[in-house]
Amino acid sequence: MLRTNLLIAALSAAALTVGCAPVVGQNGFQAIDAKPTDIVAGTDTKQTVLARLGTPSTTSTFERDNIWYYISQVTEKYTYNRPQVTQRSVTEITFNDAGQVAEVRTLGLDDGQHLAMNGRETPTRGRQLTILEQLLGNVGRGQLPRTDEDQPGQQRRE
Repeated sequence: MLRTNLLIAALSAAALTVGCAPVVGQNGFQAIDAKPTDIVAGTDTKQTVLARLGTPSTTSTFERDNIWYYISQVTEKYTYNRPQVTQRSVTEITFNDAGQVAEVRTLGLDDGQHLAMNGRETPTRGRQLTILEQLLGNVGRGQLPRTDEDQPGQQRRE
């Protein structure tokens, strides 16, 4: 009896501690052979960066493909909670007009900025329907007659 109670207590404690372990996710750019910080300004070109690191996560929108970004992050998710970003690495590689690396910057999680999102929505025309109106909206409306001529794109004759 005592052994059974101890076994149940040990299994319960093990199940509780396993439930507290986070699920770790790694997203984005994963360095395999070379790291983005290995790129040297002035000596590397777009071709050498592309050969070492592969295609970038994203490129600059306004700088005509002169800035490449390699982005990666690590998230942890505990049971019943939203994932939390624990690490973020953004490597910004800037090229000059000749295609050589002009600057390499590495930004972390602390370099990010929080933006206040506007919660307003654009109004749409029409009437707001309640849930009951949406569920029962087609009750009582008859169906169209089915004929052999009911094919997409055909005109219905009544």
